[in-house]
Amino acid sequence: MAAAATMAAAARELVLRAGASDMEEEEGPLGGGPDLQEPLQLGVLDITSDEFILDEVDVHIQANLEDELVKEALKTGVDIRHYSKQVELELQQIEQKSIRDYIQESENIASLHNQITACDAVLERMEQMLGAFQSDLSSISSEIRTLQEQSGAMNIRLRNRQAVRGKLGELVDGLVVPTALVTAILEAPVTEPRFLEQLQELDAKAAAVREQEARGTAACADVRGVLDRLRVKAVTKIREFILQKIYSFRKPMTNYQIPQTALLKYRFFYQFLLGNERATAKEIRDEYVETLSKIYLSYYRSYLGRLMKVQYEEVAEKDDLMGVEDTAKKGFFSKPSLRSRNTIFTLGTRGSVISPTELEAPILVPHTAQRGEQRYPFEALFRSQHYALLDNSCREYLFICEFFVVSGTAAHDLFHAVMGRTLSMTLKHLESYLADCYDAIAVFLCIHIVLRFRNIATKRDVPALDRYWEQVLALLWPRFELILEMNVQSVRSTDPQRLGGLDTRPHYITRRYAEFSSALVSINQTFPNERTMQLLGQLQVEVENFVLRVAAEFSSRKEQLVFLINNYDMMLGVLMERAADDSKEVEGFQQLLNARTQEFIEELLSPPFGGLVAFVKEAEALIERGQAERLRGEEARVTQLIRGFGSSWKSSVESLSQDVMRSFTNFRNGTSIIQGALTQLIQLYHRFHRVLSQPQLRALPARAELINIHHLMVELKKHKPNF
Repeated sequence: MAAAATMAAAARELVLRAGASDMEEEEGPLGGGPDLQEPLQLGVLDITSDEFILDEVDVHIQANLEDELVKEALKTGVDIRHYSKQVELELQQIEQKSIRDYIQESENIASLHNQITACDAVLERMEQMLGAFQSDLSSISSEIRTLQEQSGAMNIRLRNRQAVRGKLGELVDGLVVPTALVTAILEAPVTEPRFLEQLQELDAKAAAVREQEARGTAACADVRGVLDRLRVKAVTKIREFILQKIYSFRKPMTNYQIPQTALLKYRFFYQFLLGNERATAKEIRDEYVETLSKIYLSYYRSYLGRLMKVQYEEVAEKDDLMGVEDTAKKGFFSKPSLRSRNTIFTLGTRGSVISPTELEAPILVPHTAQRGEQRYPFEALFRSQHYALLDNSCREYLFICEFFVVSGTAAHDLFHAVMGRTLSMTLKHLESYLADCYDAIAVFLCIHIVLRFRNIATKRDVPALDRYWEQVLALLWPRFELILEMNVQSVRSTDPQRLGGLDTRPHYITRRYAEFSSALVSINQTFPNERTMQLLGQLQVEVENFVLRVAAEFSSRKEQLVFLINNYDMMLGVLMERAADDSKEVEGFQQLLNARTQEFIEELLSPPFGGLVAFVKEAEALIERGQAERLRGEEARVTQLIRGFGSSWKSSVESLSQDVMRSFTNFRNGTSIIQGALTQLIQLYHRFHRVLSQPQLRALPARAELINIHHLMVELKKHKPNF
């Protein structure tokens, strides 16, 4: 329909234009009315305009030609003018019809116009309202920003006021003295928990007031008087309480550790005095030092005196040395010697005093020991005395550090102010005793007791006794070295000719040395000391020289060897019971024993088998030098040796075994020597067989009388003693 209308309009315009052209041609110069003189407005169809584009015209023409109506008109051959008039007529009809429709709808159009006008008014009012609302929103936004700024400022003022309130509250709380504090300080006993709580509060307030006064706070003057009066009252009550506890130490038979423990519960009292009344704190400390110093001195002086009464009555004297002979006589007025000097050099059960169980065992009670008639060696008394000293010193040092709030050098000085007199008295007593002590084992055990107690004090973190331990060791070590050197000198100066009758059995001096050396070595293994090993080395050298000097007194070499072997074997056996197998002493005597045993075996085999030994050595030397031909002249000698050995070896071995068992006190050692001799005899006879197997002696008739080596071994086993 739109295309048809367009084509109709176009056709109409073409028709009108054509008609106008015809009219212009018909009128010619006559002209026409004013309306006819107006130019025809063809719009896009105006080809006379400058804007007209021929290409576009072609496009429009082509598009119009493709219209169905135009095609139909062109096909039917309709006259365009006639068709144009027809179209114009139809348009007029449509126009008339449209006008009638408008007239019919005029009321509706008028109503629509009114409605549009009303809507326009409403929209205008809405526009005005929205404009007003927009202006209101703008004013509200500025008000909100103003409120936000005011809120931030108020928030800052609030925080400032809260901070000021907190500081002011702390200041007021620190300055205000509550009624509970006043009541507790004035009325409550010092042993009540609330007194301690309020005392801590009073100390905090006094510190706060001092701090505020330094800052120039004027309000401190309002409470200074009240706090001073409360402080004086608290100091008075605390002073009376602590002094009363200290005075209770002085009562006879009082266990001072109980009030000490009670004082630790109120250690804040002294801290309060230290911070608020130093003069009173110094008075209390001086009173404590004076009281405890006297108590410890009295206790240890009494304990030492009673403890020494339970010591063994028989103690070592200056003449009880290793090299002193048992038959030595003393002067008429001299004290009787020990029943047996050997006990001085024997450790026995004395070494248990340094075992972990005995070291920290309860201290000895002298009156109980006296009732039971018990006696103890000096090292047991020394351990008991110093364990009591160690235990009390550790407790005292820890109490001083905790109650008097000291550490380091200050704690060390305060401890020595309390315990110094006691420690000095103990050192003097030890020095006095050691001046007359000649028991080296006791002194050496005391040294090791001190070394162990020093370790215990270190584990308990009590360094205050370090100097005391050094002083004790400075007394013990020189005395021990002196006694050891006296024993070394006694052995060195011993004259074997003054020892009476000679005997091949172990000498009592070597037995003393063996017991003494094994005792010191076993003790020294726990805390090795180079100086001790040097002194023991000197003593060992002197004992070895002594044994050689005594052995030289025997006329025969065999007796000398028997004496040496018996002594070396005895010393080695005693040392191996206590000392380690790889110790220097054990290795030294083992080498000496092996050398002398080998020499003795050769000496033992020499009388019955000396000819055989000499021949074997000579023959082996000739063979080694390549002079075996010289053996051809030894047939008679070899024959005599073969027949002599075959006829006498059994009796000789029997005699040899009996001789060995009679000579040696240690049957195990004797058995070992017999075994070694028989083994060497078999080896000797085996070497004799090899010499006879040489070509020069192989044809010797006496070789048939040789004893089979295996048969000899079986027979010799029968002579091996079993113990």
